[in-house]
Amino acid sequence: MAQCGSYHHGMHTMHRTGDDDDARYRALCSHDARFDGRFFVAVTSTGIYCRPVCRVRTPRRDNCRFFDHAAQAEHAGFRPCLRCRPELAPLDRHWSASDASGILVRQATHWLNDPRHWLAPEGSAGRMAVLASRLGVSDRHLRRLFETQLGVSPLQALLTRQLLAAKQLLTDTALPVAQVARASGFASTRRFNAAFQSRYGLNPTQLRRGQDTRATQQRPGAAPVKLSWRPPLDAKALLGFMAARQLPGLEVVDPMSLSLQRTVRLHSGGQVHTGWLAARFDTDSHRLLLQVSDSLHPVLPSVIWRVRALFDLDADPAAINRVLHDHFPGGDGLRVPGVFDGFELAVRAVLGQQITVAAARTLAVRLLERFGDPIETPIAGLHRLFPSAEALGCADPASIGELGIVRQRQAAIQALARAVAGGELDLNDQADPMETVRRLEQLPGIGPWTAQYIAMRALRWPDAWLVGDVALHQALGLDHRLGAATRREAARLATAWQPWRSYATLRAWAGCHAPCPKSPPLETHP
Repeated sequence: MAQCGSYHHGMHTMHRTGDDDDARYRALCSHDARFDGRFFVAVTSTGIYCRPVCRVRTPRRDNCRFFDHAAQAEHAGFRPCLRCRPELAPLDRHWSASDASGILVRQATHWLNDPRHWLAPEGSAGRMAVLASRLGVSDRHLRRLFETQLGVSPLQALLTRQLLAAKQLLTDTALPVAQVARASGFASTRRFNAAFQSRYGLNPTQLRRGQDTRATQQRPGAAPVKLSWRPPLDAKALLGFMAARQLPGLEVVDPMSLSLQRTVRLHSGGQVHTGWLAARFDTDSHRLLLQVSDSLHPVLPSVIWRVRALFDLDADPAAINRVLHDHFPGGDGLRVPGVFDGFELAVRAVLGQQITVAAARTLAVRLLERFGDPIETPIAGLHRLFPSAEALGCADPASIGELGIVRQRQAAIQALARAVAGGELDLNDQADPMETVRRLEQLPGIGPWTAQYIAMRALRWPDAWLVGDVALHQALGLDHRLGAATRREAARLATAWQPWRSYATLRAWAGCHAPCPKSPPLETHP
């Protein structure tokens, strides 16, 4: 493993240039999980491509071809390994591409990875038109960029993601093939079977041959869906952050057993799906083990996507720590806690303004009990769904005030709810962070700190800057009592942390042991 450290910087350069396959081969030989998902290795003698963590016998260097993306390996005619399962590899949610073309392709790839877009009614061609419009380019230019940067088309990249998602569902669940096809975004089972046969040389039912599908039912104690991450990841610290804010009835978080259970509501394809999930970290294998209720099986790819965001599983610690390690040497494993639902986080952030974490929890529990829908689950302590935007938007303000929520925050919560319910405000990780922050700050009762906090956690913005945060000022050696002058100097000094200021924030919070008088972070951040 020490050898891997010697070529760590070379791997980063190679990831950008693609010209250092010898460094990739050394990473393959070490099975180093830090490079999981950063590249894939295809073996010409077998016709199979693997993750660098695959434990099969290491192939000869002459038989290896290396690819940045699974779509490239499949386009070259290679099939995914059934042992290491490329569909389990971490993705990339954040990049620091240096050229405009690379940034566009990476943004487009992130959009294509999101299962919400697989189920759009426009069909594949329509989805590409929507994507091109979102990026401000033509369909033709988007295809040209993909061909130049990746050697595959956007449709080929999309098909790879859909098929790998389907492969995970076929392997880890007992969903009927027709439901797997729909959940993976295929218009018909016939098209799904044809695509699976064309890419993988077998039909979907053959993949399940020899499996006991009864053992894959997602009930407590059954075989879970597996999600991988790149180390280091401090699971205990991540769950500790969530445990301090957990709402009884909605979630059960146990940092000691490295587990989280909660109820969820998910909108997909014009329908609302509700249920529960249970997640547990297996730190030895760098995997999260996920179980979900039967009611969520039809939207399992979307659940997986949101759970990956909830636990920040797709972060690239190597890139983050290159920038932040010298400033926060003890925080290499810290991740930014995400959310399953952006609206829920935004409401809880508003409730937490200028009060302690414990007081914010009390108000949130009251709101949950008054306006949340009841739900039956087999898990003790889970019996409530967080209030919907529609429910809070049309609630009688007096009924919210009866919970002890002051008038200013009543107005903020209801304005926020109406904006989300009306489609004027998007609080998911595909939204533009700068534009969303601007819209949030236009709502009554939401200031810059709260807007940036929502962007950091709900939008997964890696470079959010929490204006006026005292812990950040202390980390920069500044006196928070100097007011505006301190804020200006803090913003200037924090450029050294870009583009990872969200991660710097978590490290500053973890390193500030004594709360400061009248300070927002440790005592009042939501």
